[in-house]
Amino acid sequence: MKNTDFSRRAVAKTLLFGTLSGTAVLVFGQEYGRARDVVARVQDDLRRAADFTATKEKERDRYRDVQRKLSEFDRDLSRGHFDKGKLDGAIDELKEVMKDNTLESHDRDALAADLADLRTLKDVH
Repeated sequence: MKNTDFSRRAVAKTLLFGTLSGTAVLVFGQEYGRARDVVARVQDDLRRAADFTATKEKERDRYRDVQRKLSEFDRDLSRGHFDKGKLDGAIDELKEVMKDNTLESHDRDALAADLADLRTLKDVH
């Protein structure tokens, strides 16, 4: 009888742990999923803004730099790691684009909103 009770407890503990772990992974995945959505939106806005100044090499380099930083940050997110240092780097590069690149007004507004969202994302984590 004791062996049966022990094995039932072991099974119950295993099931409970598995359920809690699964829930944690689900919540964790949803949280980073939202962060990845923000990154994707910022990258789309950057691509659209970059079309406006496609001939200026220095401006293209700044777009490429921020896209690379966002991509590195997103790669870590996809692996379950939130790297504030990489996010900081992307934020700094985006600030450079906004400060030094020629932007249409709607692109400047979109990138300003993106910058605010990235800063919020950093503050929340």
